[in-house]
Amino acid sequence: MPKVRFHKLAALVVLVGFAAWVATGELSSVGSAADPQKQDAAKQQKAEVKAPARTVAVVKPPRAMHARAIRISGVTEADKRAVLATRVGGVIARLPVRQGQRVKAGDLILMLDAEEKVAAVDSAKQLLAQRQAELSAAERLAKSGNLPALQLDTARSGLISAQSGLRAAEAELDRNEVKAPFDGVVDRIPVELGSAIMQGGEVATVLALDPVIARGEISERDLRFVKVGDEADVRLVNGDTVTGKLRYISRDASAATRTFRVEVAIANPDGAIPAGMTAEITLRTAPTDAVMLPRSVVTLSGDGDLGIRAVDRNDKVVFFPIDLIDDTPKGLVLAGIPDDARVIVSGQELVAEGDVVEPVEADAQAVRKLAGEAGAGTQ
Repeated sequence: MPKVRFHKLAALVVLVGFAAWVATGELSSVGSAADPQKQDAAKQQKAEVKAPARTVAVVKPPRAMHARAIRISGVTEADKRAVLATRVGGVIARLPVRQGQRVKAGDLILMLDAEEKVAAVDSAKQLLAQRQAELSAAERLAKSGNLPALQLDTARSGLISAQSGLRAAEAELDRNEVKAPFDGVVDRIPVELGSAIMQGGEVATVLALDPVIARGEISERDLRFVKVGDEADVRLVNGDTVTGKLRYISRDASAATRTFRVEVAIANPDGAIPAGMTAEITLRTAPTDAVMLPRSVVTLSGDGDLGIRAVDRNDKVVFFPIDLIDDTPKGLVLAGIPDDARVIVSGQELVAEGDVVEPVEADAQAVRKLAGEAGAGTQ
């Protein structure tokens, strides 16, 4: 068996040692592994190097008292609505009103042909007059002692019976008449003079439009902010805006939408506002302390809450959830912002809560703009 030479054995040992060194993972540069103190110092120096603080523009917005605006969709309705019907059947003999005509309570709307009932009323009146005359004669005879008391009582009973007969005849005649139940306007007459109609048939629709009512549904979240008597603005679909008062708030929510019915009464003496018109109702609540800011200032927190970012006394970014009071063409009216808050108006999307920043006051033009918007939006 041949002998292994020395140089081959040495090469094999070097190969095994190199493989072991590679397996340990110690591949750092020459001298670094042998000098751990220098390596730790370099790491510490690198950690001490900080990124420069980001510059943001801040402003202390002007504050004012502003009434919360709750906007809901609605529709106008008549204050009262009555569908009039006949109590008996017959032929229409009188129809003295027309569609669109204003009527007073008690005005005749329609009368059915009732000649026999008119005759019955006339007969009842004549009988009543006769019974009254008989009672007067009986009382005179009774005073002179020429008439028994029993006959006097009979005369009185006859008068009472005649009075009852007249009332019954008049009531029967009245059943042939249809009268207006309240002041309003005749909106619809589906019958014609001379036509026959059955008992219970519809003859007219009367609406009371003063006041006219704007009806809408308010959410359960906003219910706590309103009360009966609050003022409300109603913008009609034709562009007109009118003012009314909240007269009714339902205490029973809709099962489907969890909203509550509200009614706003609007003065409508000339009847210019019809029923059934689409409207936007803006309910105004008690004024509260608020600020007006551009829409671009509002952002989301890390948790998804809507609010604004501001800078505290230590120049750290803080987040304040907001309460939206109103949304105006010039900006958002917000509550829930502290008096000393420096609101970030530029760069708020580039920072996060807890970051240290370098706040710079916004220019005078931006401050004047905010002040002008707040004054214009104050209610």
